[in-house]
Amino acid sequence: MNYIELQLTLSPDFADILTAELAELGFESFTETDEGLNAYVPEDDFDADAMAEMVARYQAQTAIAYTVTSLEKKNWNAEWEQNYQPIEVVTDAASVRVRASFHEPDNRFTYDLVINPKMSFGTGHHETTHMMMQHQLGLNQAGKTVLDVGSGTGILAILAVKLGAVDALAFDIEEWAVENAIENASLNHCPQVRVFGGTIEGVPAGEQFDIVLANINRNVLLAEIPAYVSHLTPGGYLLVSGFYEHDAPDITQKAVESGLSIVTQLTRNQWASVLFKL
Repeated sequence: MNYIELQLTLSPDFADILTAELAELGFESFTETDEGLNAYVPEDDFDADAMAEMVARYQAQTAIAYTVTSLEKKNWNAEWEQNYQPIEVVTDAASVRVRASFHEPDNRFTYDLVINPKMSFGTGHHETTHMMMQHQLGLNQAGKTVLDVGSGTGILAILAVKLGAVDALAFDIEEWAVENAIENASLNHCPQVRVFGGTIEGVPAGEQFDIVLANINRNVLLAEIPAYVSHLTPGGYLLVSGFYEHDAPDITQKAVESGLSIVTQLTRNQWASVLFKL
C-alpha cells in the first residue's frame, strides 16, 4: 500500500489541533518537525478536497503552507522501529530511559519507561516532553497526587507514578490518545494512572492535586492556568511546557497573576519549561 505524506509548515501552537483534524480525515501517524508537522495516510484513504478545505479554515487564523507527496510502499512498522530510538534524560537526582516495547531494557538507568506512541505525541523526543521529565526527576512526587493535562501517550503521568505518586489523573481530548495512554499505563504496570477523554472542565471541581503537569501550548496555557491553580493543593506545583522561550514571560505573568511563584525554568533548542509553586 502506498502512502501520502502531507508536509505542513505552521505555528507550533496549531500542531495539536491540526493533528486532531487530520486524524478525523484518516491520517494515521504524525511527526513534529522544525517547520511544523508531517502526516501520513494510506493513498486510498486520502481525500484531497477535504484536506484542502480543512487547511483553508485554519489559514484564516494562522499562516499554513503544505505539500503533498506520494510515497512508495514501505513496511511502516519496520520504518518506525528503525527510526524510534530510546530517549535518555539524566539529572543529578536520577535518570530515565524511554523506549518502545521492542527495545531491550537498560539497567544503567534509574527508571525504565515503555512508551508505544501510535498517533500520540509524547515519546520524549520533543524538547518540551524532555524538559518536563527533566523537571520531574528533580521534583519530590512520593506520596503525591498528580493531574496530567493533555496527556497524549501518558508518559508524564506514568513517570510520576514511577517517581512515587500514589494517584495520577490524566486526560486528553483525543480518543486515540486516551486509548494509547491506557495501554502505556498497563505496559508500565501503573494502575495508579486514571485516564479520561475531555478537558480540564471534566475534572471534578473539588478534586485537588499536589502537582499539575501541562505540556500543551501557549494559547491553551494562558487560557487555562487559573483553572489548573484551582485544582492545586496549598504549596502544590504547576509544571508547564509546550511554548517557545520568548513566550515564557507571558506564561509567567499569567501564573503570577493566578497566585503562583516561579521556582525554575529550563530551555532547550528555543523551547521552554517552567516550574511554579502555589
